Amino acid sequence: MFDMFGKLQEAQQKMKESKERLALITVDGEAGDGAVKVTVTGNREVKSLEIAERLLEKDNKEELEDLVITALNRALKSAENTWEAEMKSVAGGMLGPLGGLF
Repeated sequence: MFDMFGKLQEAQQKMKESKERLALITVDGEAGDGAVKVTVTGNREVKSLEIAERLLEKDNKEELEDLVITALNRALKSAENTWEAEMKSVAGGMLGPLGGLF
């Protein structure tokens, strides 16, 4: 029983360490040939948003909205892939040879 408690504490510690590592990893998403750039962490927190000057004109409102959504979705997808890889690594380390099955 105590071994199970120890394993649970170990798993919690590994998850905490993974979240800390993911907070340091950044991924980018772009749209409109770089007119909109978004940077997010591996924990899916938006860190920066860059918008080309030409998109700030009144006539470009719809284009700007579309490009921001596209760039955000691309960055968040990359962050999700990074997060999944990190979680697989943690799970694999905890399960030993069985970790490769997931």
